[in-house]
Amino acid sequence: MSKSKSKNIKSGKPTMASVADRFDCYQKSVQTPDHEVVFFEQAYRDAYGSSPTDLREDFCGTFAICCDWVASKSKRTAIGVDFCSETLQWGRDNNLAKLKKSQQKRVRLIEQDVRKRNRPTVDVLAAQNFSFWIFKTREEVIEYFKIARSNLRSKGVMVMDMMGGGECYEEGLVDKRKIVKGKKGFKYHWEQVSFNPITADASFAISFKFADGSKLKRAFEYHWRFWTIPEVREMLAEAGFSESHIYWENDDDDIDDDEYSNWE
Repeated sequence: MSKSKSKNIKSGKPTMASVADRFDCYQKSVQTPDHEVVFFEQAYRDAYGSSPTDLREDFCGTFAICCDWVASKSKRTAIGVDFCSETLQWGRDNNLAKLKKSQQKRVRLIEQDVRKRNRPTVDVLAAQNFSFWIFKTREEVIEYFKIARSNLRSKGVMVMDMMGGGECYEEGLVDKRKIVKGKKGFKYHWEQVSFNPITADASFAISFKFADGSKLKRAFEYHWRFWTIPEVREMLAEAGFSESHIYWENDDDDIDDDEYSNWE
């Protein structure tokens, strides 16, 4: 126990971790909705030479991307799909509520399994933050991809993000980043808990450490199948997608080009 945390307990003051909102910490640490909206626009323009209007966000959680999407242009609509009622309600209270009434009307939320067909179809379907890795067999992933394809218009794109590289298979590796500085600040810890090289099953956890030394340990836990880019491209093709492209995120601060300018 840290000294700062001990002082808080002795004085009767609540720790920062005890009053922290894990969803708020997550959004500040993991999500950049404005960047996602720009990338979706870029990917659609690269494919069709025009601007997309309608978005579906599968595994939407607090649907921050949906909210940024409808705020970016006056005719844009968004559908957020997730089966967690708690997460969706947090998004209603903290993200949707910040939009103008006219923008709120263009966001539709559906509490259900993402493996269901809905209408209307959309221009862009997003499955971000490795969410589809919850499906651990090829059959499950292909089934999901087929349904995702059916939720797209004939001129539509599906967007997913991936992670990879040798370090991703190292158990116990923790990536630490300071998110907010100062006395009210906190750090984000991404922990690679376990990896099974035989099944490719992997577990990850997100924790938050606060300026007073208190921790929100394993605020979020994930148990996934670690899929690789070649596997995903093969499954997309089997599900009926005509082509797939890989965009590499530019981490070099000296690069003046688009953030996702490299693709194949």
